[in-house]
Amino acid sequence: MIVIRTFLTAAEVGPTEIEGSTAVVIDVLRATSTIVEALGAGARAVYPTDSAEEAARLANSLGRDDTLLCGERRGLKIEGFDLGNSPAEFTTERVGGKRLVMSTTNGTRAFLAAEHAVRVVAASLLNLSAVRRAVAGAERLTFICAGRENRFSLDDALCAGMILRDLAGGTSSKKGRGGRSDLDLDDASRAVLALAQVHEPSADILLETAAGAALVEVGLRDDVVYCASRDRHDLVPEMHDRVIRLSEEG
Repeated sequence: MIVIRTFLTAAEVGPTEIEGSTAVVIDVLRATSTIVEALGAGARAVYPTDSAEEAARLANSLGRDDTLLCGERRGLKIEGFDLGNSPAEFTTERVGGKRLVMSTTNGTRAFLAAEHAVRVVAASLLNLSAVRRAVAGAERLTFICAGRENRFSLDDALCAGMILRDLAGGTSSKKGRGGRSDLDLDDASRAVLALAQVHEPSADILLETAAGAALVEVGLRDDVVYCASRDRHDLVPEMHDRVIRLSEEG
């Protein structure tokens, strides 16, 4: 039996609730998408932090010669930072061989909420299939949707549901309808699975979400469209000791 739990916002996660599980952190718009893009472009590592101040301190301690400060507030690059949170910024020319210290409104905090899990991986639509393969053997699986300002975010839920749909073989129930019978799903997991069975997370859908609309409002429509791309990368970012690197399995 595989026990699967889903948190619809990172604020719901308590340390004892994820102990012993593989945690899948999701922030489609945009942190996990950007992390996937950055590591795919050759960044050495990503360091998620809780605040801009903590990020600046850590970057200085690591050494600024090969460390970039990355992050956003209200969708826009933090003043004084090197990069924002737009995947398109994270090119090989810009981030190859660099360490990235990141602070975002929602996503980096979701990673910190997950740190007590036995394994923590980053999922987005950009690496959907790679993550599904990487977590297929987990006995306990926890999806942590970053959400938006401690509220439900449809884009994250759909991403979780897509991974779960593939794992479940198309079924929305514990026992059936042609799918696997060895999954123990909580109500939130059933909900995201049901969503994924009726909605594909297309660019049009993401543009209609609250997070997508907020990005469009500040001129970042192209980011939303980019983050809707499926399986651009065959890689799995994995966090150990608050540092995210490419998984050896990814």
